[in-house]
Amino acid sequence: MMDYSSRPVFTSILLATSVLGYSKVAVAQSAEDSAPQFTDIVVTAQKRAQNLQDVPLSIQAISTEKLSELQIQAFQDYVKFLPSVATQNVGPGYSLVHMRGVVSGGDGNHSGSLPTVGTYLDDQPITTVQGNLDIHLYDIARVEALAGPQGTLYGASSEAGTIRIITNKPDAGKFEGAVDAELNTVAHGDMGGTLEGFINAPLSEKVAVRAVGWYRHDGGYIDNVRVVRDYPSSDAVADNEALIEDDFNDVDTYGGRLALGIDLDDNWTIMPTIMGQKQKSHGTFGYNPEVGDLDINRYRAEFQNDRWYQTALSIQGKIGNFDVVYSGAYLKRKLDGVSDYADYTYAYDVYYHNIGYEFGEYFVDDNGNPTNPSQYFRNRDRFTKQSHELRISSPAEHRLRLVAGLFYQRQKHDIEQRYMIDNIGTAIEVPGWSDTIWLTKQDRIDRDKAVFGELAYDITPALTVTGGLRYFEYNNTLVGFNGYGAGFSSTTGEAACFGPPTTDNAPCTNLGDLDEDGNVIPKRAKGDGVTHRLNLSWKIDPERMVYVTWSRGFRPGGINRRTGLDPYNEDYLTNYEFGWKTTWFDRRLRWNASFFHQDWKNFQFSILGPNGLTEIRNAARARIRGVESDLSWTIVRGLTLTANAAYIDAKLSENYCGYTDEQGEPVTDCAAPEAPEGTQLPVTPKFKGNMTVRYDFPVGELDAHVQAAAVYQSSVWSDLRLIDRAIGKSDGYGSVDLSAGLRNDVWRAEVFVTNLFDVRGNPFRYTQCAVEYCGDIYYVAPITPRMIGLKVGLDF
Repeated sequence: MMDYSSRPVFTSILLATSVLGYSKVAVAQSAEDSAPQFTDIVVTAQKRAQNLQDVPLSIQAISTEKLSELQIQAFQDYVKFLPSVATQNVGPGYSLVHMRGVVSGGDGNHSGSLPTVGTYLDDQPITTVQGNLDIHLYDIARVEALAGPQGTLYGASSEAGTIRIITNKPDAGKFEGAVDAELNTVAHGDMGGTLEGFINAPLSEKVAVRAVGWYRHDGGYIDNVRVVRDYPSSDAVADNEALIEDDFNDVDTYGGRLALGIDLDDNWTIMPTIMGQKQKSHGTFGYNPEVGDLDINRYRAEFQNDRWYQTALSIQGKIGNFDVVYSGAYLKRKLDGVSDYADYTYAYDVYYHNIGYEFGEYFVDDNGNPTNPSQYFRNRDRFTKQSHELRISSPAEHRLRLVAGLFYQRQKHDIEQRYMIDNIGTAIEVPGWSDTIWLTKQDRIDRDKAVFGELAYDITPALTVTGGLRYFEYNNTLVGFNGYGAGFSSTTGEAACFGPPTTDNAPCTNLGDLDEDGNVIPKRAKGDGVTHRLNLSWKIDPERMVYVTWSRGFRPGGINRRTGLDPYNEDYLTNYEFGWKTTWFDRRLRWNASFFHQDWKNFQFSILGPNGLTEIRNAARARIRGVESDLSWTIVRGLTLTANAAYIDAKLSENYCGYTDEQGEPVTDCAAPEAPEGTQLPVTPKFKGNMTVRYDFPVGELDAHVQAAAVYQSSVWSDLRLIDRAIGKSDGYGSVDLSAGLRNDVWRAEVFVTNLFDVRGNPFRYTQCAVEYCGDIYYVAPITPRMIGLKVGLDF
């Protein structure tokens, strides 16, 4: 049989994948008190297995048990229990994640900035520009959230932090499996449910396979209600009567994971893995408060189909007494959908009509008659991403310890977005694309490579200094076509083309450069630099540690798709942090906290410019200060309390004027800044916290539990610029979840209620176009209304 315990590298693997959660307690107990101690929590945040209390950085870990106890199955479920994390969420697969207030707003456009938070599946990055993979969480060892710049070990998209999803690995030491099912109903909405299971099967003493599968249906709760819209400039009428539907935002998700663990000998193991998921959603996940509670007006049947798979290979072994790890992955993602965009057309029609310009007269059929100008868009996005990392680690027990490695990543995005109006004339279409008034057909490639290393040295048995550097290079390109056909615009789109098409079926190229021979080449942004981390930790005694950290993260620059705009520059985040990790009262109370100050320089800021085109400019500087704290307490045997909170004060430290100088540096001295110094950064609440109380107790021969969990966050703005705050501020809100259940060694059953009081929390609001035009038609993205459910499971 596989004997991982005899080899440090494999011991690390098993330790890292069998972590117990905060609510799980050891059976040993103090002689003076019946309350047991907490077990140690093992994480791999620093590329080696460590007790959470020995890691000198701010990190939270949600274990397998905790994921189940908190009804966590998807991205939005676990984010609410991470106080330093905030999101912009407009639907499944389109969540933008932010940490510690490092966010300026923006719209997550396909040509926009790379994220500031990196997301990893095991050791492989899965971050994409338009939103995180919405991975269904089942048979997951834990979720780790690393706050602050992780640019030494994790690279470009970890400027503000990193989220890691760690899967359970094959184990040749035992045969096991489980089947779990759930049935639920959503207030104001429909029924939903889940069926999922896994099996771990030894194939020999040195080979094991682990297979996981899931299906989940989320019932809708937003209604599409009837409205008749009159376009004043053309007398066209739009009526959505045929699309009236209750609970039209349902989601179906199914997928699986297969991993094979093979011991080649006593020192080397390989682990190929494949994971895939298909998620189809209908409708939209925001509602218009002016229409009604959980009501919306849509003029097009909407859907999004998100399909992806990732193949990965991990090779782990030893050369001498050094651990060697290779992690490689290939990700392929396909997004197809249709989304209503009628607000954009209507808002511009009304605006221009009011100033005497009949905007709608341009939208006619082949006979010159006005058409219904309500727009919608079809998106067809194709992502591929490959990543490779090779690293070595010296023995963890040595006084001087090294982690060093090489990293390479290449992600390609084939962008196709068609803004469409039914029955428009051939003369005003984009050539070759029927009913298409605007086409984006571009190829985007983001490349980065790095050399990194960290050294830790024990000055004394209690005092350790750690220093790390990462040298990086990035090379990002964008080429293709975007805009109108020449029959609609004489200055933009096709009329601005300078070369033949470089992307499939595009009419020509208007975004790119020309080489010396006059050939079209991609527009390019490239650069290099160094990020660092310096940390000093002092182990006061075996149960208490304090640390200080000075670290720096970065985000690569990129290309503006609007003709005439220069590329935007990289931005940097410098972090100063003081924290502690402590346990008290015979290891029954764990209290960790950190204070931080961050300077964000020349940060990238996305705005909707003319014609609704995204522009990215380097803004100015921001100053972010805050405190994070988490507490876990076993009050008496069976009764545990956990609490996590963050207070974050994120403000501009210079004016944002909205433009840059000739060198691309942001101008900060202007008469009327779009956001003056002292403006609060958007999306992240000043306060966010949660508390969970759980009581485990026996009922005859069964184990029973009751649990209450509460979360709260304060109000937030959705954008940085004052003009965009006209749509209002999202109020603070709190919600409460309850659960109760029974189990034995074979089966388990639980009833639960999430959002008990049916609070209409809305952490994000948005419009379809610039607020000065669309400000009267805005949407709020609510948390899920009250859900009541039953879960049952069987272990074998």
